[in-house]
Order: sequence, then structure tokens, then C-alpha cells
Amino acid sequence: MELETNSRNLLKVLKDAGFEEVSKRGSHLKLRKGDRTVILPHPKKDLPLGTVKGIYQQAGLL
Repeated sequence: MELETNSRNLLKVLKDAGFEEVSKRGSHLKLRKGDRTVILPHPKKDLPLGTVKGIYQQAGLL
């Protein structure tokens, strides 16, 4: 599986996985699915790979 580093594409991946936008503050979105919460910097074209891996792990997609 290729990891998305573009926040717009990553947001689509998370929403397709069942996450819903809960709130937005500044340049960050909070998404939630059940008891899992993910914070996504948005909009940002190139997220650092470590940040992307952390988001995927928090979402349970890795």
C-alpha cells in the first residue's frame, strides 16, 4: 500500500475508511471513527513521511 503524503488525498482515504470530520481549528482537522481520533494538518501538499505513518497508525490502517 502506497502512503498518501498529500493531505487532500489522505483526507479522502480516511473518509473512505469511515472517518468523519468532527471539528476544524486553524490548519488542522479532527476526524473520528468510533474510539479512534486522528488529527490531520490540512491543507498541506507534502506531509512528512513520519507524520503520514503516524496518522495511518492512529487510524488503524497500517
